Amino acid sequence: MYVQQLEPVADSLALSALVAALPLATVLILLGALRMKAHRAGVIGLAVAVLVGWLVFGMPLGQTLSAGAQGALFGLFPIMWIVVNALWVYRMTVRTQHFDILRRSFGRLSDDPRIQALVIAFCFGALLEALAGFGAPVAICSVMLVALGFSPVKAAVVSLVANTAPVAFGAMGTPVVTLAQVTDLPLDTVASVVGRQTPLLALVVPLVLVWLVDGRRGLRETWAPALACGVAFAAAQFLAANYVSAQLADIGAALAGAAALVAVPSARRPAAEPVRAAVLTGVRSEDLDREDPRPEVLRAYAPYALIVVIFSIAQIPPVKETLARATRVFDWPFLDAADPDGNRVGANVFSLPLVATGGTLVLLAGLFTVVVLGVRAGDAAREWAATVYELRYAILTVTSVLALAYVMNLSGQAGTIGHFVAAAGAGLAFLSPILGWFGVAVSGSDTSANALFGALQVTAAAQSGLSPELLAAANSSGGVLGKMISPQNLTIACAAVGLAGKEGDLLRKVLPWSLALLLVMCLIVLGQSTAVLGWMLP
Repeated sequence: MYVQQLEPVADSLALSALVAALPLATVLILLGALRMKAHRAGVIGLAVAVLVGWLVFGMPLGQTLSAGAQGALFGLFPIMWIVVNALWVYRMTVRTQHFDILRRSFGRLSDDPRIQALVIAFCFGALLEALAGFGAPVAICSVMLVALGFSPVKAAVVSLVANTAPVAFGAMGTPVVTLAQVTDLPLDTVASVVGRQTPLLALVVPLVLVWLVDGRRGLRETWAPALACGVAFAAAQFLAANYVSAQLADIGAALAGAAALVAVPSARRPAAEPVRAAVLTGVRSEDLDREDPRPEVLRAYAPYALIVVIFSIAQIPPVKETLARATRVFDWPFLDAADPDGNRVGANVFSLPLVATGGTLVLLAGLFTVVVLGVRAGDAAREWAATVYELRYAILTVTSVLALAYVMNLSGQAGTIGHFVAAAGAGLAFLSPILGWFGVAVSGSDTSANALFGALQVTAAAQSGLSPELLAAANSSGGVLGKMISPQNLTIACAAVGLAGKEGDLLRKVLPWSLALLLVMCLIVLGQSTAVLGWMLP
């Protein structure tokens, strides 16, 4: 049995923490300073983590490699299994041109560009984040807004800022699932706390969006539908995260927000021509006025309805229990590790949810989508293979980052850093969202940031007397605000709207909003760590 050490370097916690931070520092410097591709930085960071765990912390090489292999497998299944199948469903709607029908349907909901921004960037963007994440909402929503006549810059900025509140529960809850896995905290508990933080962002973001689209006039004239949308989104996300399922949080929130938005009478009024002329400075797509047959419109919405129905059925207790029977739990080979107190770590046992996982349920929805959209079996298979190929670098990034996280957690590197960081005491509650924000800003992924810093947050919380669940959740909730300034997302937005090389311009426009909302989240978490807002926690 390997027993973790807290102070392997000269019996000094500070020096040991400095050495333990080398893998994280390597990844952050390669990504942030040297602008290396994320998949390469992840692999190099993993190599550094293995060397530090083996040579400095004394974890046997075989166990160190086994820990990395377990993290890589978790990255493949269930994490990327969800993403691949979700993007496969989207690709089939594009192949059959039903995505264009969906875009035209959204355009007919309102001719007011401020309302269109809420429907597409906030509500539909949240649905895309729920199904796929990893940059897909920013790319798709930016293109849709440009087609409606938005200028490329405005479309990109609106899409980036909108992609905040739903991120923690994106890709069928992948970030919180990862957070629970690397911290050994119950998923329901982690999701519940995150569901009492990010909904507060949802109250503000729609108001920010109408300000971005049309300034003070937009806020004055459309605050009611924006607020209704935000309240409905926040309420649904809170209820789903706390009482239904983390995997359904964003889907329910997106649908509730859209329903509330169109229910407000002022959202359906035609926009005044001065508003349209001032806001829509781009070229409107010529096919927006085409009338689509009602059956085809229903088929365009069908893939998303199928996912909602299948996930809802999967949450029915008897069905949930039946699906869980296919889960395989086994001892992970060549790994026998214990914490400094001699207690075996949870990663010695691995759980493989073959059916009761989001990716398999999305795959099932995709098979029904093949039938509903009339896609031939061969074409559907080729689209699935093309999706895997398109995501090859993302797959390598996620697997390498999770392998790095597992090596750091199981060798004791994360624990050493956590004990050192705990010196911040009560101030740690204010700083914890910043760590998540920084991780996402650099890596472009809330999942990756949770894998990197989740265990560290929990260790630091335990040492400083704070709630581990609170700081773990704060890592994810603060991380969502770094998404809009991550180089990955900025590049995706620029590529989608034809602004290649203009990432710096977009960064200057979204950075103030990222920092302002981060400050709000820091104050929320700080309040939740005291009696001021402590009543909000479960």
